[in-house]
Amino acid sequence: MKRFLTAFLIAASASGAWADGLKSLESFMKSAHAGKAEFTQSVTSPPKAGQEARTKVSSGTFEFQRPGKFKFNYTKPFEQLIVADGKTLWLYDADLNQVTQRAQAQVLASTPAAILTSATDLKALQADFGLSAQPASEGLEWVLASPKVKGGQLKSVRVGFTPEGQLAALDIEDSFGQRSLMQFKGLQILAALPASTFQFSVPKGADVLKQ
Repeated sequence: MKRFLTAFLIAASASGAWADGLKSLESFMKSAHAGKAEFTQSVTSPPKAGQEARTKVSSGTFEFQRPGKFKFNYTKPFEQLIVADGKTLWLYDADLNQVTQRAQAQVLASTPAAILTSATDLKALQADFGLSAQPASEGLEWVLASPKVKGGQLKSVRVGFTPEGQLAALDIEDSFGQRSLMQFKGLQILAALPASTFQFSVPKGADVLKQ
């Protein structure tokens, strides 16, 4: 889940940026019951002594359905599948032919995935995250979500929307200083997805680790 698991370019008043970002987030949570998109994820780790920071780029597709179902299908550069079926979180590494199985309720409350797929309104989201204003930058409206439970791996998440209110990006920072920027394109909002979308079957011969 480590994979799952910022300079401002435009000056704006905090109140104005917050109103726009909050409106877009609220609209997304209420109206986006299901959807799918392509994504590109850039993960930058803090540089080691005497070295420059390195960025690893991956891409794939994302599908979700509220409440609490989603699938990240990484296709490049390596195949990896993350599926939440509403009860269990599955992580499949094709190279290792290994599956990690976790109880979904124990791991998703204060994660970026919860923002996109679990909470159905702002009040529900505020049970796990503090929300604060962010100035508009990079052509997007931003909302900063900070986990209320401290000491976990997640430090903060910025959720970015286009001026039209379409979900565009997640900018994630963990407690180790690693930044993961996930950018979405071709987002389609749907009424529902087939139930089979979020069904996971353990591949033949795969090792299963339960956590």
